[in-house]
Amino acid sequence: MTGPGCYHLLVAAGGRPVLHGWWGREETAREKFRRWIGEYGSVPGAWCPARVTLIDETTGETLASWPDPQ
Repeated sequence: MTGPGCYHLLVAAGGRPVLHGWWGREETAREKFRRWIGEYGSVPGAWCPARVTLIDETTGETLASWPDPQ
């Protein structure tokens, strides 16, 4: 297990962050990532278009992003 909060989950809409979460375990953060896509990925209005991103704060690496950048 890594230090607490090193996996950062971000929901952004219109280029602005609207929701954050930090977890110490990558498995937990990836489960939240999948759940947040279902909860926030298609909400109309201010959330659209939303982007959900999972970042390893230790390395700065983006581990997952939805929708996938094309």
